Amino acid sequence: MSDTTASQSRLQRFFVTTPDKFNLDNKYTEAALERHKREGLELAVRARWIAMALTGVLLVFLNPNWDVMWYHFILLLICANGWLIRRAGRVGQSRIELLLIFADLLIMTLGMVVPNPFSDDVRPLAMQYRFDNFQYFFIILAAGTLAYSWRTVIAMGSWTALMWTVGWVVAWWVATPISGLSEKVAAALQGYPAVAELLDPNSFMVPMRVQEVIVFMMVAVTLGVSMRRLNRLLISNAGLERERANLSRYFSPNVVEELSQNDEPLKQVRKENIAVLFIDIVGFTKFAAGRDPYEVIEVLRGFHARMEAEVFHHHGTLDKYLGDGLMATFGTPVPTPLDAVNALSCARSMADIIDRWNLERRRAGEQEIQVGIGVHYGPVVLGDIGANRLEFAVIGDAVNLAAKLEAMTRKMGARIVISDALREKALSEASTAADLMDGFQRYDAQAVGGVERPVDIWALR
Repeated sequence: MSDTTASQSRLQRFFVTTPDKFNLDNKYTEAALERHKREGLELAVRARWIAMALTGVLLVFLNPNWDVMWYHFILLLICANGWLIRRAGRVGQSRIELLLIFADLLIMTLGMVVPNPFSDDVRPLAMQYRFDNFQYFFIILAAGTLAYSWRTVIAMGSWTALMWTVGWVVAWWVATPISGLSEKVAAALQGYPAVAELLDPNSFMVPMRVQEVIVFMMVAVTLGVSMRRLNRLLISNAGLERERANLSRYFSPNVVEELSQNDEPLKQVRKENIAVLFIDIVGFTKFAAGRDPYEVIEVLRGFHARMEAEVFHHHGTLDKYLGDGLMATFGTPVPTPLDAVNALSCARSMADIIDRWNLERRRAGEQEIQVGIGVHYGPVVLGDIGANRLEFAVIGDAVNLAAKLEAMTRKMGARIVISDALREKALSEASTAADLMDGFQRYDAQAVGGVERPVDIWALR
C-alpha cells in the first residue's frame, strides 16, 4: 500500500462513521429514511438556532461587556455551519457532512479554549475553565440526536472529548501562572489544602477536566444506543407500513387490520369454500380500437377504481386485475358467515354502479360501458406460492367455473350469471339474500365449456 493510500485510509477511519446497513434497494425504506433525515436536519438546525439565540442572551447577562461579541461571533459561525450541514446531509455515508460536524465541534472548542482576543482580562488562563463552558457541548450533542445516526452521535462525543482534552492539556502546558497568587490562596486557607486547591486561580483542576469528558462520553454513548434503537424501529415501521400498503391493494381495510396483527392465514396452505367473482368489460377490444390510448387508460382506471371500491365495501379480496376486468374472492384470507351474500350483493352493486357511471357518460357524450359478471361458490385451495417473491393464490375448479359463468353473460345477454350453489349458500346465510335474487331467472342443466357436468345457473339481464 502506497503512503498516499495509507494516509487516505487513516483519514477515512478518523472522519467516517460507518452508516447503519439498511437495505436501500427497498425504495420504500429509502424514502422513509430520506424523509426522516430531512425532517431531523430541519429540526436540528432550528433547535440549534434557537439554542444559540438563547445562549447569546445568556452570555450578555453573564458578561455585560463589549468583549462578549467574540462569543457571539462564535455562535454565528456555529449557526452558519448548521445551515451547511443541512445542505450536505443525506442518507448513508457523507464525508462532507461528517467534516462539517467535525468543524462544528472544533469551532466550539477553539472558541472556549482560546482566550478572548478582545478582552483585557488579566485572570489566569486556568480561570477560564471555572466557567463550566464545556456544558454547551451538550446542546450540539442533543441537537445531533435529531438528525444523525447512532454511530455519528457517538463519534461526536468521541471527537468532542478528544478535542477538549487536547485543548486544556495544551492550555495547561503553555499557560503562565500569575506569580504569588497560588501562595496567597494557600496561606489564606492554611490547614485546608483541599479547599485551597479548589480555589487556586492557577489550577486547571485536572480531576474536574477528566470528569467532564468521561461524563460527556457516557451521555454520548447512551444517546447513541438510543438512536440505534430508534433507527431500528424506524426501519421496522417502514417495513410494516410497506406491508400494510401492499395488503391494502388486495384486501379491505378491516382485513388489512387483522392481517397486520396476525399473518398466519396467509402462510397456511388450506382448502376452503369461498365465493369467487369475475367481472369484465364486454366488447372492450372493439371499444378501444381507434381511441386515444390515454383515453382508454382513463376509462380502465375509472372502471377499476369503482369496482375495487365495491369489492372492499363488501368485505371482499381483490385477487388480481385482468386487463379490462378483475377477479375478487369472498372468504379470503379468512372465511366469514356471509361470504356468499357479500359476493352476491357486490355483484348487484357493481351493476348499479355501472348504470350510474353510464348515466354520467351519456351526459358527457361518451360511449356507455357494458359488463359481464360471473359468481360461484365452491371449494378452492388457498396459500402463498412462489419462492422469493410470494403471492397469495386462490386455485381450484370453483375459480374456473366463476370465470366461465362470466363468459356466459355474452351468450345469454345477461349482466350477471351466478351458480345455483352460490344462491343456495347465500339463502342459507341470510334471509336478505332473497331480495338480492330479485330479477334473476333460473336456467337448469346448462352446459359450461370446460366443465364435465351441466350446471344450474341464474341470470340477471
